[in-house]
Amino acid sequence: MKVPVRVYYQDTDAGGVVFHAQYLAFMERARSELLNELGFDVAKIAGEMRVLFLVYEIRARYHAPARLNDMLAVSADVVKMGRASLVFRHRVERGGELLVEAEVTLALVDRDRMKPVRMPETLAEKLQQALQ
Repeated sequence: MKVPVRVYYQDTDAGGVVFHAQYLAFMERARSELLNELGFDVAKIAGEMRVLFLVYEIRARYHAPARLNDMLAVSADVVKMGRASLVFRHRVERGGELLVEAEVTLALVDRDRMKPVRMPETLAEKLQQALQ
């Protein structure tokens, strides 16, 4: 799944390029859109399923900068599933040029206890379909 993202002034740093941490926000948008496309609203997952996705690990490599007003394509692909975790591969591209690539591991936790919890079956089934 690819999500279009325009770079706004608020996304840039004093050097006029996208601030490195802002790419993580772009990636989170892409993950949320993937979940929406699979029929899950992140707020409902937290409310009805009572689970949260917490970032456990991020590994990123920055190849080239994005600048103000660039149109980016941000991808989110599920590459691995555990009983209580998900691994996403992300790519941020501008016109086909790879700018940033990252692997983000999310842990699923019980919303109230903040302890790891097994992925709800309905969510696991849909994510399995998206597994690359």
